[in-house]
Parts: sequence; structure tokens; C-alpha cells
Amino acid sequence: MKIEKVIVGLIETNCYILSKNNHILIIDPGDEFDKISSKIDNYIVDGIIITHYHFDHIGALEELKNKYQTKVYDYSNLNEGVNNIGDFTFNVLYTPGHKEDLITIIFNEEKVMFVGDFIFKNSIGRTDLPGGNMNEMIKSINKIKEYSDDFIIYPGHGPSTTLNDEKRYNPFFN
Repeated sequence: MKIEKVIVGLIETNCYILSKNNHILIIDPGDEFDKISSKIDNYIVDGIIITHYHFDHIGALEELKNKYQTKVYDYSNLNEGVNNIGDFTFNVLYTPGHKEDLITIIFNEEKVMFVGDFIFKNSIGRTDLPGGNMNEMIKSINKIKEYSDDFIIYPGHGPSTTLNDEKRYNPFFN
């Protein structure tokens, strides 16, 4: 599976385009429809995954959904555990804290996680916005700590990190 990060919008949201066998999954199309669609016009779009419904993660959602006539997947229609969309098999972990509807998308074979605004390099998402809850965030952090250290974490903003580095350097993990 190939992972391409496209940084979009004023808040520089990370939109991820996953490709496998000429098929695409889009994660968090935050803004700039043209910038995202220019990367996927030669592929079949199997779906769009939303990690959580904050404006900076869904700005280009409707345009992409309409252009590619594809389904949107999120907390409401992905089960916690194993899910399949086209050629993509992944786990979903409910990880509220930043927002009550936040999910983490985990590709075990590739050892990668797409965490939205749950975890950032050496930090976590804010819990003082509507839908945020620090107690839920702590529970979510404890869930994610169970995974092996070699997982790469792809956040909703900023650079990627590893679960090992977050366990070692992120003050919210202690």
C-alpha cells in the first residue's frame, strides 16, 4: 500500500491518499478539492474515511463524494475491529477525547495508524473544544499503548511519528 500525504487548507490538515492495486482510499479530505482530486483522477476511489467531523477534516468531502460517486465511512458505519473497503483491510479503534466521534484507522500488516487529531508528535489533540473530554482521551491513549512500538502514526496535522517515540517522549503518555 502506498501512502501519500497532501497538506490542505489554512490549518494545514493532512489528507491521506492510500493506493493499492489502482484503487484509492481518501482519509480526511480537509479542503482544496482540486489539489486532492489532481492526485487521484487515474484511480478508482473505493471510499472516503473521516476520522472525525471538525471542519478542517471535511472541507472537500462533498465535492469528492459527488465527483467520484463514492461512500463516506466514519464512526457511524465502521465497526470497532476489522473492516474491509474494496482491497483495503484495516482495524478501527474508537478513540474519543479530542472529539466524541474520533476513530483511529489501523493497518496492521503495514504497521501504520491514521489518528486524526487524537495524537500529534509529542502531543495530543485539544480536549477543550465541543465534544472533547480529557477522561476519554486518557482511556484512548491507554488503548493505543497496547499496540507494538514500531507502528507509524499519521496525524491530522504535522509530521508523522512512531508509537515508540510517543511512549517515550509524549508527556500525555505517562
